[in-house]
Amino acid sequence: MSAPVAFARVLRAAGMEVTTGAVAAYVEALDAVGVRSPDALYWSGRATLVHRPEDIPTYDAAFAVFWDRSGRAAVPDESQNEVVEVLRDDEDVPEEGGGDAAPQGRTIEVRWSPTEVLRHQDLATISDDERAELHRLLDRLRFTGARRRGRRRTPGPSGRLDLRRTVARAMRAGGEPLHLEWTEPGERRRRVVLLLDVSGSMAPYARALLRFAHAAVVARAHVEVFALGTRLTRLTRHLATHDPDAALAHATEAVLDWSGGTRLGDTIGEFTDRWGVRGMARGAVVVVLSDGWDRGDAAVLGEHMARLSRVAHRVVWVNPLKATPGYAPLAAGMAAALPHVDQFLEGHSVASLEQLAEVVAC
Repeated sequence: MSAPVAFARVLRAAGMEVTTGAVAAYVEALDAVGVRSPDALYWSGRATLVHRPEDIPTYDAAFAVFWDRSGRAAVPDESQNEVVEVLRDDEDVPEEGGGDAAPQGRTIEVRWSPTEVLRHQDLATISDDERAELHRLLDRLRFTGARRRGRRRTPGPSGRLDLRRTVARAMRAGGEPLHLEWTEPGERRRRVVLLLDVSGSMAPYARALLRFAHAAVVARAHVEVFALGTRLTRLTRHLATHDPDAALAHATEAVLDWSGGTRLGDTIGEFTDRWGVRGMARGAVVVVLSDGWDRGDAAVLGEHMARLSRVAHRVVWVNPLKATPGYAPLAAGMAAALPHVDQFLEGHSVASLEQLAEVVAC
């Protein structure tokens, strides 16, 4: 068995979809660029054998084990047998001498992590068997949030003289002000507002993003969650329970227009008028999780986004479609909103949501 074919077999055993045509293209690419350079080996395989971004970690792990630094395959020559063992990180190595006799030849052991693969997998492609692990990853997200300067003052080494504490300390020393006490501005957590699009076009991602919102609500205070559809629905109270399944059930029941239409301009405008400019969005990090498709007037969405950006500390837009190869923000609503957005992020995987949590914490 030739080395490229054996490598393709290892990738298939690790869970990747590698077609015969892809293997043929890989062989042709190696014939064209040669096999002396490890970079040529790596990128020839990346270009021909990998067709989904979530498969890249699996490919990298298999490549690191299969090919050595000199560009030679870690298998014997074609006259010998090769044994490929693909193990999960949580599996033990099979004991030698147990069961059937092992074939002669060199054994190649490739370990892969289903958790790491799932972190980069598109949320829209998650199977029912993988959903429990996905929920576990989302529940483990660390959501801290940035801090801002507060109105209350706290004791500090310098700043403003704290006359009350200075006098109190002086009275304990016989009335002599031997030490001066100072105060400095304290800090408080910056409010985070999550505006989640629950329209039909966001259906493949909405439940996972709502699970992310629940993790944010239970992790810290000063987090508000709203659903955007044909109407605006406040979900913070429904998500304020530590049971994630119960929280999602209550939230989806409260949203009467779940997987319906969307009027981003009207709903964001309602949030800005009713909640945002009155204090909830002032100095806050506002995160809009939406694909940008809007049935309403795009100019209305742009106008309300401009108002929102003027009162918020930072506006972050999270679009799961941004990870699609060749994506461009051509939708009218997305194009109207982008000039008023501080950061434009992906939101298609657990890894991208982990990045969002880090962005919000800055």
